[in-house]
Amino acid sequence: MVDESNGEPNGGPPLPPDPTLCLEGDSVRLRALEQRIHQKIEDAEGYGFSLDEQRMLNTFFDLAQEYDSRRDLLTLCVTLPRVFFGHSLRVYLRNEPGQWRLARCLFIPHELPREEPPSVPAARGAHYYAPIKGRKDTAELMGFPLPGGILGWIEIAGGATLPPTLKLFYEKFAGRIGYQMHNRMARAKNREHLTFIQNLVADIGHNVIVPNMTFKLFFNRLRGSISTLERLILDAPAETPPAFLQELDVLQTRMRAQYEEINRHYEQTSLFLETLLRRRHFEEGRYVLEKRLVNLRQQVVEPQVERFQPRLADRGVSIDLSMGGIPDKPVMLMADLGLIAQVYANLFSNAVKYTREVLDATGRPRKFMAYGWAVQPDAFGPGKSGVKLNVFTTGQVIPEAERGELFRPGFRASTTGAEHGTGHGLAFVRQVVTLHGGQVGYEAEPMGNNFFIILPLELENIPLEDARSC
Repeated sequence: MVDESNGEPNGGPPLPPDPTLCLEGDSVRLRALEQRIHQKIEDAEGYGFSLDEQRMLNTFFDLAQEYDSRRDLLTLCVTLPRVFFGHSLRVYLRNEPGQWRLARCLFIPHELPREEPPSVPAARGAHYYAPIKGRKDTAELMGFPLPGGILGWIEIAGGATLPPTLKLFYEKFAGRIGYQMHNRMARAKNREHLTFIQNLVADIGHNVIVPNMTFKLFFNRLRGSISTLERLILDAPAETPPAFLQELDVLQTRMRAQYEEINRHYEQTSLFLETLLRRRHFEEGRYVLEKRLVNLRQQVVEPQVERFQPRLADRGVSIDLSMGGIPDKPVMLMADLGLIAQVYANLFSNAVKYTREVLDATGRPRKFMAYGWAVQPDAFGPGKSGVKLNVFTTGQVIPEAERGELFRPGFRASTTGAEHGTGHGLAFVRQVVTLHGGQVGYEAEPMGNNFFIILPLELENIPLEDARSC
């Protein structure tokens, strides 16, 4: 589809709407917001602000978005009252615990306040003061406590005799100053965090990723030594005692098995390190996919099965594939190998922790995990197939009232018992799958719980030789 005005593609129709983003399905929130809006309308009418007062607040809001620096914001705070009403306004701000100072003014006063301004709007001498209050987390941004949430004050010189409506106006103006100050401090703190993260990423690359790669050299040398030992056993002189050769052979076999196990662990750990600590994630503030052709069974599922099988066995959990669900034909995906592998790692880790014994239809006790996948034609619309990936575990079914929260960050179902967890694993699964254009879900089954993901099957007709080479 092409935009006729300039010949450029216009991108076609939008994506299907997400029902959760429409307020027609969230009537409680809609009513609450409408009530708050009407309350604000009534409050504004009750203030009785003049047209110039309303214009000044609007001008302050517009220009506060235009000027980014704290200095320009404070300049705006003291300039607007002079332009609109001829008033001289001064801003005082806390800068340390128990300390405050004059931060901005048109003219330095002949005498500064001798004590801290009042914590509530009030006149003191000839002047009128209104506290500048931050939000709940402003003190955290400033790095020290704010008594009463007050980060500063405005002082209207000679304002003690102002009419009540104008005093109320300046109280509201002080509130808007506090809001803008908080936003600027939050942005500054975010920039500090971003700089720290960028430096941390560089340190990770230098001190973690690069040294980790040198372990591959050590593993290759160890594998070479084991192969040399095997060759020496085969080439041993005829007079070598058989018992000695047998002992060496047992030792060599045990070393090779241990090497293979450690090397598999190293490869998976390296994959996760290099994927989760990818520099672009931190630079862009989100997970960034690096898709490539992936053989689902060989590159994703089987390595994770090998990794978690000992842990499952330690908890008495068997792997039951008798229900089928693993097709012979290779399933190929365009996916981020490291992130999808971590998705399976999270699902299998949950299987280790939460699989429980149940009775099957014949009354026989069972405690097992099952996994599999199946192609679903038109899963993402006509002609857009997907592959549904399942991880099933026996145990108590998750209550229906909790199922909608399973993939929310921090949520833990009531069936988790005393098992340790943060509630982040399934949230990560959802985030990664969504980035791939897929879906996540849960199904209650007669003997337990099935967690599934559905990924777009972008490549369905790959020759078998190409699939095996991946």
